[in-house]
Amino acid sequence: MNLTLRDKPDNLPRVSLVRSAGLQRFRETVEGLGGDPVSFAWQAGLPVDALDSPELLIEDTALAAVLEIAAVGLRCPDLGLRVAAAQDLSMLGPLAVAIQHSPSVRDALECTSRYMFVHARDQHIVLIDDPRGAPGVRGLRYVFGAGVRPLPQATDMVVLFLHRAVTFLVGGGYGLRSVDLPHEPVAPRRRYEEAFGTTVRFGRPEAMLRVPASLLARPLEGVDATLRGLALAFLSRQAPGPGTPAAARVRAVLAQALGTGSTDLAGVARALAVHPRTLQRDLAAEGRSFAEILDSLRRSRARTYLTTTDMPVAQVSRLLGFAEQAVLTRCARRWWGRSPSSVRREARQR
Repeated sequence: MNLTLRDKPDNLPRVSLVRSAGLQRFRETVEGLGGDPVSFAWQAGLPVDALDSPELLIEDTALAAVLEIAAVGLRCPDLGLRVAAAQDLSMLGPLAVAIQHSPSVRDALECTSRYMFVHARDQHIVLIDDPRGAPGVRGLRYVFGAGVRPLPQATDMVVLFLHRAVTFLVGGGYGLRSVDLPHEPVAPRRRYEEAFGTTVRFGRPEAMLRVPASLLARPLEGVDATLRGLALAFLSRQAPGPGTPAAARVRAVLAQALGTGSTDLAGVARALAVHPRTLQRDLAAEGRSFAEILDSLRRSRARTYLTTTDMPVAQVSRLLGFAEQAVLTRCARRWWGRSPSSVRREARQR
């Protein structure tokens, strides 16, 4: 999904968000190597909660940084490859369901490209003609954010995950011709070839899998059209289109960003590709305000966390994007006339 920001101030920073689902495997891999993933997260400026929660949105630069820092700290140059090898398609949630139940590989790739924003706001998968001009070969290119020079460990991780996902979909080898990576090898070359099972070329213009064109027409087995329809319906609601009321679009973005520190008006406006003042005017025309929508979402999430989970109140507060637990306590008294602990206790007594 490509966005063009209207009325963009010159000093507005680029913020690209990715979902934290893959960090659970990062944590397990680092711990298996005798490292401290929490320490690495702090060094990278990554929210520590992201190591446990698959639903947080984090900045792509922080994700790339934690992989690089951990690789150096552990003296493990193939860390990105190791993390990818520990990941599986299920970490994509509803998107995985839609992909697995697509009629063909082409449909699965189109579905991935269309709904990639759910997991990575500014990254895309693009099918192109083979850059080497080989007959019967296509390039499956992984595109990072505009103007971004991807770091080696993160690149290794996402490209190997893509290869493993295709392998899983077709139930085995699919004739991968070669792999292009935009960086020089950070681990022994043989390690890359073991991971991908083919020739890997480094210092290339783009990250890419070169695949047989015939792969695209391959049907997938065990497809359930009903499950796919349900998954697509859910995914389509995650980013309402421009014709959707402004309040619904704001709530959809906030629902994904809550707890990441990206719930201010400017950040939401960036995600919706409008100027903050334009967004405020659109909301006002609907009789709504940004603060009201955020407060309503926090209230709903707070009740869910307090009444259906055992997570500590301090963690609930962080997931709601509050700077400290005392803010949640004040909000709870305003919302329900009692403390968070009282809300939880009453729910358990019912």
